[in-house]
Amino acid sequence: MDEHQRFMGIAYQEALKALDEGEVPIGAVIVHENRIIGRGYNRIEKLSDATAHAEIIAISAASSTIASWRLNNCTLYVTLEPCLMCLGAVMQSRIETIVFGASDPRAGAITSFHFRPEVERTYRCFPSIIPDVMAEECGQLLTTFFARLRKKC
Repeated sequence: MDEHQRFMGIAYQEALKALDEGEVPIGAVIVHENRIIGRGYNRIEKLSDATAHAEIIAISAASSTIASWRLNNCTLYVTLEPCLMCLGAVMQSRIETIVFGASDPRAGAITSFHFRPEVERTYRCFPSIIPDVMAEECGQLLTTFFARLRKKC
């Protein structure tokens, strides 16, 4: 198992925590020098906070761990392609690489919608992107969650 698979597997475990709480199952971890410094999973409903996405929580935890908002030389592993809000937080925190599982054709800001030219123009850089790591597993978790949700309606 390679490094990306290993850390995405841990992000997936975070997504399962969200699932257990009835949240959209998305998980994230932030890695610096092969060590996890931040973890998060969706907590929007639990915290009544629209910004409580897995990535935002993981960024906050990582910043607390290293006592800096600058997450230089860090990699974000997240089970779903980040939205525009989360991409903005990644840019502000200076995360170097984004590794994601499933694409998000509805709200993804990396490959599904192409905000990159504007973001690069504004920040004069853009993180390295590694898509589709455990994409099938991550996507299936979301598909199953939303199918169950629709059944309840």
